[in-house]
Amino acid sequence: MKSKKLISRRFTLKGIGAIGALTFLDSKTVLSKDETRTNSDLTSHSSDIRKKIFQKVFQTPFIDTHEHLIEEKERFVGASHPRVKSDDWTMLFSHYLNSDMLTAGMPKQDYDRFFSPKVDPLDKWALLEPYWQAIKNTGYGQAVCIALRELYGVGELSVKTIKEVQLGYENVRRPNFYKHILCDLANIESCQVNCLTGSPFMESNMPTLLMQDLSIVGMFAGPDFKQFGEPTGIEITSLSDWHKVIDWWFNKYGKYAVAVKSQNAYSRDINYEKVPGEKVEAIFKKRLDKQSLTSAEKKLLEDHLFWYAVDMATEFNLPVKLHTGYYAGENRMPLSRLINNPGSAAELCNIAPKTNFVFMHICYPYYEELISIAKQYTNAHIDMCWAWIINPVASKDFLKKYLVTAPANKVLTFGGDYIPVEPVLGHAVIARRGIALTLSELVEEGWLSLEDALKVVDPIMHGNARRIFNLQEKEKVLKSVKW
Repeated sequence: MKSKKLISRRFTLKGIGAIGALTFLDSKTVLSKDETRTNSDLTSHSSDIRKKIFQKVFQTPFIDTHEHLIEEKERFVGASHPRVKSDDWTMLFSHYLNSDMLTAGMPKQDYDRFFSPKVDPLDKWALLEPYWQAIKNTGYGQAVCIALRELYGVGELSVKTIKEVQLGYENVRRPNFYKHILCDLANIESCQVNCLTGSPFMESNMPTLLMQDLSIVGMFAGPDFKQFGEPTGIEITSLSDWHKVIDWWFNKYGKYAVAVKSQNAYSRDINYEKVPGEKVEAIFKKRLDKQSLTSAEKKLLEDHLFWYAVDMATEFNLPVKLHTGYYAGENRMPLSRLINNPGSAAELCNIAPKTNFVFMHICYPYYEELISIAKQYTNAHIDMCWAWIINPVASKDFLKKYLVTAPANKVLTFGGDYIPVEPVLGHAVIARRGIALTLSELVEEGWLSLEDALKVVDPIMHGNARRIFNLQEKEKVLKSVKW
C-alpha cells in the first residue's frame, strides 16, 4: 500500500535536522555600524552557525517530561475508551486543536459530528474545511500538520487527501506504534506520563518508555475519597487516617514514580500556606460527613494536605510538578488569577527550600516573571512542556531570555502533553526548531559563542531531566518491575 511505503521511508528527525539546517543558509542578519565584514561574509558565517546548531539539536534525543498518553493497548479499544474521541484520522485533532476549532467558530453540532464514530471518516473533511485555514498555522495546528506529513506522507489536508490520511492512520495505528512514533521518529528516549484515568498512578505496560508521575491532586483537593481512599483499604474516620492514605500511595509507588504532579492551578492559585493539622481536623470531619465547606475552610484543608503530600514527595526525593499559567480548553481562563502564579511559586520555593519544584508550561503568558523565580531560587525549575504549541514564538522568546538570565541546568525544554501519541511527533519537531533558532540567534547576536551554544544542547534536551528526575536509578528499578 502507498501509505506503508511512505512510512517505511519516512525521514527520522536526524534527517530532518540536516534539512532544517540547510533551510537557513540564506538567512540575513543586520550589520552593526562598526561591522567590517561584507554582507556575503556575514551570511556565510550565519549559515554555518545555523547548520551546525540545527544538526546538533535535531540529532540529540529528548527526554519528554510531560505527557497524558493512555496505554497503547487502550488505543485499540477504539471510541469506547473515554479518552478516544474517534478512532480515525480525527483522533489527531482531538486534543488541543479541537479547542482552536471551537474558538474559530465551529458550531457544537458540527464539532460533535466531526469526532463521532458514527460519521464516515471521509465525510468529516467537509465539517473542518470552513475553519482549517484559520487554525492550521497555530502551534496546535502545526503540530498536527507535521504529524500528517511525517506519518502519512500528506503535505496538505484537503478533500483529495483525506482518504490517504485515513489509510495512513489505519496503517500506523498497529502494535508497537508508540515506540515507532516516539523513539524511531521523534527521537525521544522516554516520556513522563501523568495519567488521566483518575487513578494516582498507572502501572504501565511500557514502564521504561512511559514513566509515570504520581498524581497528588486528589490527595489534597477534595480530597478524593473514592479514587485515592478506597484502593488502600484504610478506614477513614479522621485526618490522621487520611495521612495514612497518602503514606500508602507513596510507599507503594514512590520508588517507581519520577515525580509528583498537581494540576490544581485549574481551580485556584498555587498559594498554599503551611497549616497545622489541629487547625483543620474539624474541617476534615465536616468533609468526611459530606457537609459543605466555606471557601476559607476549603483552602485551609487543601493547604494542609498539599504540604503533607509535598513533604512526602521530598522524603522520597520526588520533584513536585505544578501546573502554571494557561488553561487547556476554551472559553474559561481567569487571567486575573493566573498572573499571581509566579509570585506564589516564589513563596513555595521560600517555604520549602529542600523541595525541588518544577513549574510547568512556562506560566504562559506570564513567562518573564517565572524566569526571575528560576534565577532567584535554587529549588525552582521551569518546564517548557506544552508551551511550544501554545505559542511557538513566545516559547522561543522565553528560552532565549532564560538562557542569558538563569542557570541553564534548571530548564526542561520538551513535553508533548498529549493524549494521542501522533501529534507528539509534530510537537517535537516544533520544539527542536525553536531550540535551534534560539541558540542560533543568541550566537549571531553575540550573546553566546558557537561552542557554548553547542554545549548547552545536551543538558537542556535530556541531561537536566536525567539529573532532576534521577532517571538512571528509576530506569534500573522499572526494568525489573512486575506489577
